[in-house]
Amino acid sequence: MSAQDFNTRLMTYENSLSYFALSLTRDPDTAKDLVQDTYLKAIQYRDKYTLDNNIKAWLFTILRNTYLNQVTRLSYKNTIKDDSDDSYIIKNTLPENENAESIINTDEITSEINALNKEYRIPFQMFLDGFKYKEIAEEIDLPIGTVKSRIFFARKILMERLHEFA
Repeated sequence: MSAQDFNTRLMTYENSLSYFALSLTRDPDTAKDLVQDTYLKAIQYRDKYTLDNNIKAWLFTILRNTYLNQVTRLSYKNTIKDDSDDSYIIKNTLPENENAESIINTDEITSEINALNKEYRIPFQMFLDGFKYKEIAEEIDLPIGTVKSRIFFARKILMERLHEFA
């Protein structure tokens, strides 16, 4: 296959690749960059492609791997290595604009959450920790509807108590 034929075949999948990239990145500019990187790698590694391979699957694999490599690279940028004896790896998640006022606000919000009645606090805290409604219901042995209503009421109570943050 000539280079011209190969490039023409690549371009027939531009829309499909763009939609896939957008579904991964959720950002149109980043998706365009990802598609361009995919085309660049496809052209660069053209010799690895054989006619019996599915070119669309090959392109999607390149795009997915490129995206995963970018995400991995970004996560390493935000990771700090602790050289203590235990060699913990700590994720750097503190916002750059963290200041004394935001720390006080966070402490006040946390204390209001902790002041909730146990029946509201436990499901709400689990929800904040990333548990799904079904998981919370199973863990604390309540019907899922009860869990949803307790989280709803916990939010309502917190909004009343923390109205200055709204």
